[in-house]
Amino acid sequence: MPAVESKMLKLGTLAPQFSLPDPDGEYHSLADNADAYLVMFICNHCPYVKHVREELARIGTEYAARGVAIYAINSNDVERYSGDSPEQMKREAETWGYTFPYLVDEAQDVAKHYLAACTPDFYVFDGEQRLVYRGQLDDSRPSNDKPIDGHDLRAALDAVLTGAAVSDHQVPSIGCSIKWKPGNEPIYF
Repeated sequence: MPAVESKMLKLGTLAPQFSLPDPDGEYHSLADNADAYLVMFICNHCPYVKHVREELARIGTEYAARGVAIYAINSNDVERYSGDSPEQMKREAETWGYTFPYLVDEAQDVAKHYLAACTPDFYVFDGEQRLVYRGQLDDSRPSNDKPIDGHDLRAALDAVLTGAAVSDHQVPSIGCSIKWKPGNEPIYF
């Protein structure tokens, strides 16, 4: 299956709100008061996510300590992709050291509101929950030898945290398509 690019939600968009469960059934929503927000659409089985999951864990630990509210969301159809089930999500988070909530978007509505198209897909919002970055983690891919350092995402987060402007040059993320339930595919495809 060919790789899919993110749809690049319009900058300045107010963060779509959500209330989603983690694998233990505890619900999480966007925090009321954070310096910045990072929302990631990921899954367990995608080779693009597997390629960067150690860096995702590092970013989660480092930036949560700096006041960033971080959420990972899995919107894949778990009936057809059992490797993305809540039980497997819990195991994935424990194995790779995810300290952020890893949430289940079973109805796939949150992915649609964010225009999420691929895994991984990244969104950074400022303290007022306005979108300032959407795009790639960095330019490393499973098929190249570029370092996995999260430089694009880190630059956006650092800019928000220091009050600097986020670069207008934003490269779409690329990865596996979100695995939509049959008949639930969004109209933007």
